[in-house]
Amino acid sequence: MSSSAGSASNAPRVLEQLNKASSAEDFFTLLGVEYDPLVVNVARLHILRRMGQYLVSEDFSGLGEEAVTERCKAVLEQAYADFVSSSPIDQRVFKVLKDAVAPAKPKAMVQLNVLK
Repeated sequence: MSSSAGSASNAPRVLEQLNKASSAEDFFTLLGVEYDPLVVNVARLHILRRMGQYLVSEDFSGLGEEAVTERCKAVLEQAYADFVSSSPIDQRVFKVLKDAVAPAKPKAMVQLNVLK
């Protein structure tokens, strides 16, 4: 998940488990985070993407398994909370939604009668 986590061979076990997880629900279960299935059903990819964005800034080097697990849990809780309080459209995690933020401005049109 995080580039600072190292290679799979020396990564904390929880990171290896998360890398093998096949669903958003697996992430919540592995980290012991309670969730509303309705929220996860609507925003599963957005939550995991946001979690990844938060994990990029984490440095797990020198941390024990328990500390890494707690940090991952806190990051997932934070990412999940983002989508409990607002929608995926509001959060705009993915490029397609970021690009949709501002509608294209209409091109300026100069009327011919102004050019006299």
